[in-house]
Amino acid sequence: MKLARLILPCCLLLLPAWPAQAVDLTSAIGAALKLLTASTLSDDNARTLALDSIHATDAKNHVAPPSNPYSKRLARVTRDFQNEDGLALNFKVYLTKDVNASCSADGSVRVYSGLMDMMNDDELRFVLGHEIGHARLGHTRKQLQLAYATSALRDAAAATGNQAAVQLSQSAVGDLAETLLHAQFSQSEETEADEYGVHFLRLHGFKLQGALSAMSKIQTLSDDHSWLADHPASSDRLAHLQQLVGAAP
Repeated sequence: MKLARLILPCCLLLLPAWPAQAVDLTSAIGAALKLLTASTLSDDNARTLALDSIHATDAKNHVAPPSNPYSKRLARVTRDFQNEDGLALNFKVYLTKDVNASCSADGSVRVYSGLMDMMNDDELRFVLGHEIGHARLGHTRKQLQLAYATSALRDAAAATGNQAAVQLSQSAVGDLAETLLHAQFSQSEETEADEYGVHFLRLHGFKLQGALSAMSKIQTLSDDHSWLADHPASSDRLAHLQQLVGAAP
């Protein structure tokens, strides 16, 4: 909280450094307040921002209708965990050859059909548990805060009259969605999410072998594949999963 109290005065102190005729004072103060909000983001605000972001992402992708075979399969796979550890979940499929999945801070789970083509049901459940783990462990919330803070800094730049920054500021929600889409978790966060994924399988009585075979398949992807860009060091993670599954009752 002490840091949060310092943000607004510090941002306002920067205003004299900008040419007076170029500064949109209202926008500059708004950017400072936005940065302050990012540092003190409440759970409700985080869910609202996440929901706005996922709506923007949905609009940019080909979402499978409920009647689509991919949607029907996902509904069957997820029927036993619509609410996980206090987080209400909703699921949609993006029709694309890309291999990826995500769970936002509001509980919106998005699965790419390319991933579903690659994984059997047990493997898919582990991936879903892993992504839900990122949300439940606060990893996605942290990414949301960082993305929102970045957006605030862009707003501050836009207030100086920088036209490139103005364009970015005017599409803030899309920027936020794009930043979150390409956010990369740390190795420790990936490890924690893997551990959550195994816990998730065990909790629901799913096959633990799904974690190992899923990671083995992920290892076959090329190094520049989007999944590996978001989820590094798959060989180390597989070894850790083998230990976790071996130790699981």
